[in-house]
Amino acid sequence: MTRIDADYLVVGAGASGLAFTDALVDHDPRARVALVDRRTGPGGHWREAYPFVRLHQSSTFYGVASTLLGGGRIQTAGPEAGLHERADQPTIQAYYDDVLERLVGTGRVELLTGSEYDDRTVVAQETGARSVVPDGCRVVDARYLAPDIPAETPPRFAVDGVRVIPVNDLPRVEDDPSQYVVVGSGKTATDAVVWLLGRGVDPDAICWVRPRDPWMLDRAQIQPDPAVYLAMVADLMGAAATAPSLDALFLALEDAGIMMRIDRSVTPTMAKAPTLGRWELDLLRTVEHVVRLGHMLSVRPGRLELERGTVALAPDALVVNCAADGLKLPPLVPIWRPDVITIQPVRAGFPCFGAALTGYVEATRADDADKNRIAPPSSYGNTLVDWARMNVLGSRATAAFNAEPDIRDWANRVPLNPARIPPDHPGSPALDDALARLSATTAPAMERLAQLAGG
Repeated sequence: MTRIDADYLVVGAGASGLAFTDALVDHDPRARVALVDRRTGPGGHWREAYPFVRLHQSSTFYGVASTLLGGGRIQTAGPEAGLHERADQPTIQAYYDDVLERLVGTGRVELLTGSEYDDRTVVAQETGARSVVPDGCRVVDARYLAPDIPAETPPRFAVDGVRVIPVNDLPRVEDDPSQYVVVGSGKTATDAVVWLLGRGVDPDAICWVRPRDPWMLDRAQIQPDPAVYLAMVADLMGAAATAPSLDALFLALEDAGIMMRIDRSVTPTMAKAPTLGRWELDLLRTVEHVVRLGHMLSVRPGRLELERGTVALAPDALVVNCAADGLKLPPLVPIWRPDVITIQPVRAGFPCFGAALTGYVEATRADDADKNRIAPPSSYGNTLVDWARMNVLGSRATAAFNAEPDIRDWANRVPLNPARIPPDHPGSPALDDALARLSATTAPAMERLAQLAGG
């Protein structure tokens, strides 16, 4: 049995593990890191993502702190001209390959691929060779919120005599079935529907099994421009401060052009709130055969069986499984504990920034209690209550780390931070207005959101 020679063992070489490692190594010149991952290289779930996936938000907000993904480029053509670019799967994979090469080039980082971690032991999948993690090496859990993806998750419903494929296989379908059944309520399902419609599939040939309707953010409002982003947050806080209920708040945010829903006759109950383009929303609204009968239980020749009913199925139907837990909701735990550092979001949303912030705090602070005070964990949205809680926790955490002058300075220089005001920003009346409104409304908004979230 060999011995891991490192100060940190980071379990998971995906977005969170790499963002943490990048910031740690850049700000602690002595830190030595071993990354371990079950896959064959860096990038986590992006190595298995469906081929037509793109980031749902600007590339600027994704990746690691040291290396800007996408170069801050603006789209010049297409339905999103004028918005920041969103990287596709090959671009993201190449980016992470380059990030790893840079990290390994420091001489202080190594990647152990095709390996699993268990109880301070790393085991190679092919050979069974075991490496022990010594007591002086701190374990960093970058898998706590690792997403499930359809390519690696069997359908959650029984399948009997009907063709069912994961969304990854959709571009490989060579025939033209008379009916596509898209299963799922989240971003993967919306991507699949948009992809089908973009390739000329008749909207009437799509049956969309949507157990919950989602609220989504208008992508044009979530841009790496402080005058745009902070104005959106100011509008949100202004609406939240006087909201009589969460449903009323989301309707007000829809009127303000921040939130969107596919069907305006249905009040959504899902608030994971990915971003969506208005052009995508227009396409999604053309699909009228939407099944809202709960989760699917089974698919059999001629019918779909769901929690609250049965739906007829074409004989040649193709079922596209898009259902998986892309956002996990495990219990929040202190990021720093004696046995492990558990990476979680810090501000509301934007997990890459949270992981990078965690790496920076680890590199620049010695006391775990102080670290937990500066960077407490936030959560993800799911229900509307979860979304409100996420914003309350994220706002408190943002206030805590911004109270540290060096962290505030670092965060304003890191493009991953959506709320940053770069040191060289020239300022503008629009930004001044957004900041003034934030100053006036944030405290009452957080108080009201906490009440709506139940405490």
